[in-house]
Amino acid sequence: MRAMWYLFLSVVSQVHAEALKVSGHVGHNVTMPCAYSAQAHGLLSFCWGRGKVPTFTCSNTIIYAEDGVVSFISESRYQLLGHLSDGDVSLTILNVRPGDTGVYGCRVEIPGMFNDYKVNIYLAVEEAPSQQPVTQVSLPVTAKRQQAISEVSEFEHAGGDDLTLNWKGRAEEAASAFQEVGNICRIAAIISLTVLIIPIFIASEKRPRPLTHLKTSTRENVYEMI
Repeated sequence: MRAMWYLFLSVVSQVHAEALKVSGHVGHNVTMPCAYSAQAHGLLSFCWGRGKVPTFTCSNTIIYAEDGVVSFISESRYQLLGHLSDGDVSLTILNVRPGDTGVYGCRVEIPGMFNDYKVNIYLAVEEAPSQQPVTQVSLPVTAKRQQAISEVSEFEHAGGDDLTLNWKGRAEEAASAFQEVGNICRIAAIISLTVLIIPIFIASEKRPRPLTHLKTSTRENVYEMI
């Protein structure tokens, strides 16, 4: 009869248990989820242990809390970083080691017969991925590229002052050349206008002028006839 009772309890406990798998890397932190509704049930007692959750309590208990207040932690690497007031009792393991691989069980003691919430989580610890080496590609050195490299090298040795003066001298030469071009353009414009104006002036002088008729009175004409 007692054996039948334990069998019944084990079957019932397995029906209410969840099974999850979480992966972590050596040297990193890993979190295994477990939560309940604190709003519906209030703050409850819970525990974490190594191995599957048994019929009662936790096996190889590593954390235990009574009414939401933690009273036992086996190692400082085991942390509850969630909001306990909200029912988040997830377990975080700091600086994971290869020996942390295995099954972890979370039990939340919900009031009532066979109401406990249980989670069995298998933690798989893997080696941290190594960083891929950066491959450097060497480009062929052409004549122009070699010249550019030489100029940069000369600039670095010179300290940059000589190059600044060189660019300043080039700018002044460009401004002077531009001014000379402007003067040439002005002289060309004056000569062109002069060449156009002189023929126009000569043509206007050669144009015949209209005869001016003198108006005389009739009496003066009579005197001239006498």
